[in-house]
Amino acid sequence: MALINVKVEKVTQEAEGIRSFVLAKKGIFNFPPYTPGAHIDVHCGEGIIRQYSLCGDPADRRHLMIAVRQVDPSRGGSDLMHKVVTKGDRLEIGAPRNNFPLDEAAAHSVLLAAGIGITPIIAMADRLHALGRSFALHYFSRATEHTAFRNRLSEGGYADKVIFHEGLDIRATGQTLDDILAAPAADGRVYMCGPGPFMDRAETAAQAHWPVDTINLERFAAKPALSGALTKPFTVELAQRGITLEVGANETILDVLEAHEIDAAFSCEQGVCGTCVTDVLAGTPEHRDSFLSPKQRRSGKMMCLCVSRASNAKLILDL
Repeated sequence: MALINVKVEKVTQEAEGIRSFVLAKKGIFNFPPYTPGAHIDVHCGEGIIRQYSLCGDPADRRHLMIAVRQVDPSRGGSDLMHKVVTKGDRLEIGAPRNNFPLDEAAAHSVLLAAGIGITPIIAMADRLHALGRSFALHYFSRATEHTAFRNRLSEGGYADKVIFHEGLDIRATGQTLDDILAAPAADGRVYMCGPGPFMDRAETAAQAHWPVDTINLERFAAKPALSGALTKPFTVELAQRGITLEVGANETILDVLEAHEIDAAFSCEQGVCGTCVTDVLAGTPEHRDSFLSPKQRRSGKMMCLCVSRASNAKLILDL
């Protein structure tokens, strides 16, 4: 897939440890269209590729906005974006992709964000407001100074639909999530994005009351590895190529494909971004990702090659 050359037109400190970047299109053509929940791959330099949600105005085809949180310790991306990338720099990005789509026809949407998880959620709120749809946005943060886009949310056209939850401890956060999600709306949807512990608690609260197919989430970091999970060797048959490969106990499917110089799309290598999702034609996957929905997992028809394995002796993949 061809990369898009962009210029960093503006850098803004949105909150403590969070910066936004406005990227301008180089040349005469517009950016590809995108919908709320979409993200882009940003080639930060030194071979580092990271996914960042788009949080600007989709109607502005000349600009894209992302926001990046400074992570400590950093895997490289956040350090580069916070300490190296400045206004005027050139970057390469991939076209927008959406693995976290918004159902614009839902009767009511509950939007839950924590920390940098506000980035896809604020784009959803903007869209629902533009459509005149019913929604509520609950934003959890450690303190006011850690609340990104606070002015935009508190002073915009849907300020009355935004509730800030700042400085809550773990117990209070859990109770608040329980209260928010206790009464599911008819034909409603829940969308959530944030750090791992928040997502685990929010998902549990939602599943206690809402139908599983109405719960939508996006994680920025993978869940912890399966505790005590056995790691056994297995085989994968690549149906399109007619070959069978052995996957060792300490290898991933992606490792084996790369070792045999077989092209397969990938990015995060943590089971978060969905780039390596592949159709399963036979066999039962053991899902270790944080990307697929419960419904997709139950189907057994797809898996993330970078982290997931086989729960039986063999998988047949559409590769």
